[in-house]
Amino acid sequence: MNKIVAKEHFSENVVRLEIEAPLIAKSRKAGHFVIVKVGEKGERIPLTISAANVEKGTIDLVVQRVGVSSCKLTDLNVGDYVTDVVGPLGRATEIEKFGTVLACGGGVGVAPLLPIVEAMKKAGNRVVTILAARSKDLIILEDEMRKWSDEVIIMTDDGSYGEKGNVTVGMEKAIAKEKIDKSIVIGPTIMMKFASLTTKKYEIPTVASLNTIMVDGTGMCGACRVTVDGKTKFVCVDGPEFDAHKIDFDEVMTRMRAYKPQETEALAAYNSK
Repeated sequence: MNKIVAKEHFSENVVRLEIEAPLIAKSRKAGHFVIVKVGEKGERIPLTISAANVEKGTIDLVVQRVGVSSCKLTDLNVGDYVTDVVGPLGRATEIEKFGTVLACGGGVGVAPLLPIVEAMKKAGNRVVTILAARSKDLIILEDEMRKWSDEVIIMTDDGSYGEKGNVTVGMEKAIAKEKIDKSIVIGPTIMMKFASLTTKKYEIPTVASLNTIMVDGTGMCGACRVTVDGKTKFVCVDGPEFDAHKIDFDEVMTRMRAYKPQETEALAAYNSK
C-alpha cells in the first residue's frame, strides 16, 4: 500500500496526488506510467508519472475525475493509502538532442508532458511548449512548464487566458516562427489527431501518447491494442508513445467509446451513494 502525502486541487475535477513510492521514484523515466488500484477488487487504471522526488521517495500523479475509479482515487485524502501502485511501466520517451522540440499538451495531458519537457531541455534542446485547454481555470502546471521551456504558448478555446484558439492554432504560430525538429503531443485523442495532422503537413516527426486506452498495463488483457502503420500494437508494452503520423486515431476514439453507457451508469450509481 502507498501513502498519500500531499493533495492539491488544480480545478474541481483535476487533482494532484503525491504518493509514497520510493522504488518507482528512483527508477522512473520520462514517459513511464503506473497502474493504480483503489480497493482489493478495484479497477486497474493507468496514470503517467508527472514528477518524482527521489529524496522524498514520492511520485506525483495528476488525476481527472471521469469515472468511478478516478473518483474513488481522488476522494482519498492525505494520510490515506492507495491499495496498489505498480510501475514504472511502458517504454520511456526517446530523449536526445533533436534541436527545437515543440511540446503540445491538452488538458490533463500537460501532466505527462512535463517530465518529457524537462528531459528534452536537459538534453540540450530548445523547447517550445503549448498548453491548451477550454478555459483559464483548466490550464495546469504552467509555472513548472515555464521552468523547463524556452517559450510557452497558452491557448484557450474561450480566450480567457493566453490566446484564443485550440492547440493547432498555437502550433501553426510556432511552426511559422522557426524550424521545428521534433514534436510531442499529449492530450485528448481528438486533439492529438488534429495536432498530428498539423505536423504531418510540415513533415515534422511527431510522437503521441496513448496511455488512456490501457487496462492491465502488462500486455495480458489485449484491451489496449491499437493500429499503428497498419499493424496491431499493444500500448502498454509497445508504447505508450508511437509515431503520431502512423496511428489510426479514428479506431482509438471508437474503441474508447465502447463502454461509455456502462461507465455513465456506474458513475451515476457511485455518485448517488
